Amino acid sequence: MTTTMEPRTRLRTPAALLADRAGETPAKVALREKYHGVWREITWREYWDQVETFAHSLMSFGIEKGDRVAIQSENRAEWLYTDVGCIARGAICVGLYPTNPTAEIEYLLENSGSRVLVVEDQEQADKVLAIPAEKLPALEHIVYIEHRGVDTVDDPRLISWDDFMDAGRRHREAYPDAIDRCMDEAEPDDVIYLIYTSGTTGPPKGAMLTMGNLVFATELIMNEDALIQPPAGPKDLLVSYLPLCHIYEKVFSVLIGIGAGSTVHFGESLDTLITDLREVQPTIMQGVPRIWERIHAASMVRMASASPIKRLNAGIWLAAARYIGATKVKRDGRHSFLSRILAGLGEVFLFRALKDRSGLRRVRSAISGAAPIAPEILEFYMGIGVPLVEAYGMTENTAISTANPPDNVKVGTVGPPYRGTELKIDPDTGEILVRHGAVFVGYWNMPEATAKVLEPDGWMHTGDVGEWVDGTHVKIVDRLKDIIITSGGKNVSPSEIENTLKASPYIKEAIVIGDRRKYLTALIGIDYEVVSEWAQRRGIPHTTYRDLSEKPEVVALVEKAVKETNDKFARVEQIKAFRLITKELDHEDGELTATQKVKRSIIESRFADLIESMYR
Repeated sequence: MTTTMEPRTRLRTPAALLADRAGETPAKVALREKYHGVWREITWREYWDQVETFAHSLMSFGIEKGDRVAIQSENRAEWLYTDVGCIARGAICVGLYPTNPTAEIEYLLENSGSRVLVVEDQEQADKVLAIPAEKLPALEHIVYIEHRGVDTVDDPRLISWDDFMDAGRRHREAYPDAIDRCMDEAEPDDVIYLIYTSGTTGPPKGAMLTMGNLVFATELIMNEDALIQPPAGPKDLLVSYLPLCHIYEKVFSVLIGIGAGSTVHFGESLDTLITDLREVQPTIMQGVPRIWERIHAASMVRMASASPIKRLNAGIWLAAARYIGATKVKRDGRHSFLSRILAGLGEVFLFRALKDRSGLRRVRSAISGAAPIAPEILEFYMGIGVPLVEAYGMTENTAISTANPPDNVKVGTVGPPYRGTELKIDPDTGEILVRHGAVFVGYWNMPEATAKVLEPDGWMHTGDVGEWVDGTHVKIVDRLKDIIITSGGKNVSPSEIENTLKASPYIKEAIVIGDRRKYLTALIGIDYEVVSEWAQRRGIPHTTYRDLSEKPEVVALVEKAVKETNDKFARVEQIKAFRLITKELDHEDGELTATQKVKRSIIESRFADLIESMYR
């Protein structure tokens, strides 16, 4: 008697979905990449061809399932070829930020044991080549994408992207079915990403995400009642600009891009973001609060610099936008009869032009995540017709927790939990815990750190303090470790105060101080571009960031913003004194994480004298 085995169902990973799209719609545009001012189109067939070739290249160089492959680059098509190529092969992709300095690169490559590193150009290659080879014994190959300045370097580990891919083409000719077999053999528990945390309180930890995590997250995001409504599809346009080594951008560029068949665009740099957005006019826009604040501030500066008639028109319709935004806040994202009429008129007289200049005219779904955003910023976008909502997630749960549905928005919250996910709030500490199929399996080689976050029954500790609003939506109060307890015993959430301060277009950074002290103070960094424009209009001469920050007029400008913030908070939560930081905070100086989050302990140490001057 013989039995027949049921054919094994292939996991619907991003690599498997990409192969299907290449077969179903080979000639449709999957990616666009801007090079020297011209957008180059890449079809689904070409996308998969590059991914499959990269996966074969890994095999030809002896990279086994579970081996680590790192990449350090700005967002570009080769990043996705590497990322999805690793998924197809079964290797583990490790993303490095292009701003990572040499010391961090050494730690990440050594900790992960990466065998291959893909670098974008000479700048990134120089960083890793500055590390003695004996300190990175696992690193065998450094693949460089751009040739200039690297071709002449004598290091046996160096190989150009072209030569690396040529090896893959030869391997594919010899073993044409090899990658198909790899994808057929993929298991839900296979680790596929090592995504390193920001390291705000110590060395970065490598969060391990699995094939099953990605499959669960992709299916959940594409649900009819999920983050984007209606769900993303082939007609949607996205711009990839947040770091691709962060799970937030991977959700859009990889999971949504491939899962929905949407077209992903790579601009020339973050500096050209507004120009790129204006040219693409995306339909789905993801961003962190800093990006939404930047676009808002740029809009305010443009209108302040306009002619008197245009300023008058802008003033009238910005007031209308505030009314519309406030109305929609009260009505959970829905218009009243009057606000709908004002929105229609505002579209004609200001809003459409404003959105067009910012690249937001066609946006049907806008998401802010990764950190809390000021309600005033949300109201501004809602008022001009950009449907911006907050969502909540983190690396350790594949960015899946909660999201505000467009027809049930509660500003100040991150929305209700996704369907198919579990969320609870610890009654003693207020900490948020989540459980679902996209929760990570632990930290790389850190069992003790994993045990602190993951319960045996699958519940994950987020480290965020939250509370329920109306029993349905979740409000993030702050990070558990960042809660300030004053000497009088009052618990204060600094992020809410900081975000309100940063709602001012003139303020870029705000760090509230006050733990175990009698009152709250703040270190504030100005937005140099915006304040410089303001100063020029008033004939205030200045040269450097420090010079501008020390001008009495600028101090008075910030003082006004502080007073306006204080008016919104209880007396114990008000800022009693502030000081302007005379330098821009920088990742390379260790003051910011790669995702632009402030490292509070570093700031408090580095500016200790400035802080103490506010308590003398």
